[in-house]
Amino acid sequence: MTEETFDWRSFLTRWSEEWAGAYESPDELPAADDGAAWRARWLGSEPASGERIAAVEERLGHRLPPSYRAFLEVTDGWRHAGGFVHRLAGSGEARWHEDAFGLSEYYGEGELEGMWARALQLDVESDMTTVLLDPLAVGEDGEWAVYCHKSWAHGAPTRYGSFREFMLDMYQEFHSLTARRQGPAFVNDTTRRLDAQVETARQDALRGEHERAAAALTEAAGFGRPRARGMADQLRRFHGQTYRVYYGGLAQDPLYSGEFVPLLAVEHVERSWDAASWTSQMSSGSDEHREAAEEILREVTERTFRYTAGGPFGEAVERAREQARWGRTDAAWRTLLAAVPRWAPLGPDHLAPVGLLADPFLGPLITPDRGRELLATPRGPEAVEHSGEADEAREAEPADGLVWLADPPPNNSRPESYRFVLVEEAGPAELPALLGGQDAVLDAPVTYWELNRRRFGGRVSSTYEDRAVVTVGHAGDSRWSFALDLFAAGHIASRFVSPAVAASLGAAPRGAALPDGAAPSGARAVVVWCVPERGLFHLSVAERGIEQYAFTVDGPEVRRSGGPIPPGLDPDTLFAAPAAPGEGALDRTGERRALTAIAAEFGVSLPRFAITEGRLHTFTTRSWTRPPGPDETYVVVTSGGADRVGKRSRSAVVETMPPPPGFCSVMSTSCVPPAGCGTAM
Repeated sequence: MTEETFDWRSFLTRWSEEWAGAYESPDELPAADDGAAWRARWLGSEPASGERIAAVEERLGHRLPPSYRAFLEVTDGWRHAGGFVHRLAGSGEARWHEDAFGLSEYYGEGELEGMWARALQLDVESDMTTVLLDPLAVGEDGEWAVYCHKSWAHGAPTRYGSFREFMLDMYQEFHSLTARRQGPAFVNDTTRRLDAQVETARQDALRGEHERAAAALTEAAGFGRPRARGMADQLRRFHGQTYRVYYGGLAQDPLYSGEFVPLLAVEHVERSWDAASWTSQMSSGSDEHREAAEEILREVTERTFRYTAGGPFGEAVERAREQARWGRTDAAWRTLLAAVPRWAPLGPDHLAPVGLLADPFLGPLITPDRGRELLATPRGPEAVEHSGEADEAREAEPADGLVWLADPPPNNSRPESYRFVLVEEAGPAELPALLGGQDAVLDAPVTYWELNRRRFGGRVSSTYEDRAVVTVGHAGDSRWSFALDLFAAGHIASRFVSPAVAASLGAAPRGAALPDGAAPSGARAVVVWCVPERGLFHLSVAERGIEQYAFTVDGPEVRRSGGPIPPGLDPDTLFAAPAAPGEGALDRTGERRALTAIAAEFGVSLPRFAITEGRLHTFTTRSWTRPPGPDETYVVVTSGGADRVGKRSRSAVVETMPPPPGFCSVMSTSCVPPAGCGTAM
């Protein structure tokens, strides 16, 4: 839109009529001298003549920008530009600002450098609000940028591309503030048009036209129309936005509070806001509502909150959560998406199952891209008939494999070493019994980042024991499960004993239901430990308690044990140019080849998204080392924990201990070390 097509007279007349219509009598007017404007139903004054405009341009030494010039040709000044500029300058009152308040000291960098001194000031009377036209910030259309600074807002000024753009925003601000003050009583042609637009946008959103709906709802919300903000925020949240997302009071509505209070609670916990802010957010509800909100906040804080929904969609939510719980996040997403058409809104202002984002298992699945995919799916009354089960089966995504473990960790958040155990024919819930001892249990699910922070808490470690905290889940298909330590020690101890033998000994045998009464061949376990910075890569494979084969790449040396290694896993082929010990990191190309070969040999995959972005169960394994021998000593280190958030103590107590009685913690059987301990390095 250009100044040739923008009708200032119609726009300003409509604004004036709506302003006057918002007051029933002169006694209600915001200023004592507003009576004449109210009676005339005109917030402006007489137009500025061409001679008057030419005179001000000569006085200022600049030709005025097109939109401000066109404005003056309709009215030489204006009252109530928005809620905080009580009088806007006409031709005789525009003046150079000359940094009157010294704000360049605080907001004088980048595009604002020199602006405060050179800008033309347009506000005459205001509530601590300054409106400036910058003669050096000129667009291709000749428009000067406008900067509006509200000093009470404690921030940099808002920039507009032109005076017209500024005035359109002030018109919107007038509507928003008046609607907040008067509520349903504020009615005019503009509000009626926008309310109809909100209803159309609601139907568009349910049909999957979320981008068009979001634009329409955002405009209506800017004008303060009821319902618009609550619906717009639902779409914004699925688009990945969280700033100033409050759902327009839906969290206080008993019909919707169960859906939206958990989302506010998640934001409260993640931002570490204090109790007073939560009390303030929930203050407008009833006593019953506040009590329910406190319980939801407790559940969100303790990560025990679970999203629920009715009908077929609710059943799919339960299935998806169980899939995500064991690392099958892609399958969980397909389950949810396939069920979206059968989702039912709680009421007319409910556009999508946004409460999913508060669920500690399902929320991480919904990235902004997936959120858009969900919103693009017709749902509720607007849904079309289709088979969710068919979609769930058809939309499988490629497996992640293992090679991603060789990628740099996110934000350098951990060492590059890692280790994992793959167990065939055992579910993730069975792994604590196989790798952690009789009393081992699964701990509550945690995220990658929560597990990372735990490393810096107070702990006791020793060279005698090497107990790993591992995350567990399905390794591709349901036949294999994994136990993964992404924060493994940066070395492989000399007393290392692979847990593969013990894991395969306790696992159920493969092929137990083979036809013709054939004997089962047994279950397998695979162990990988990689320390790239030290040039170490270990693989061991066992079946039904017997080591099948193993190798360790240690710089230029390759140590082998057990039976023949399959050609596809031959370390001489995989690691064609290994690094020498102490002379640089492991050849990452060889590491990648090895991880790719292992994934292909056993048909396994570690779910990257579930491990790095999801929430998985953990447990602590038995030690990955044999006990020290009769003439060996070991060291116990007790490190200080976190004395407050964000600060770690570096204190440590180191003790040198005599060897304990021989007990093989890996195999859980008494032995005389080092003999009989499986694959030792």
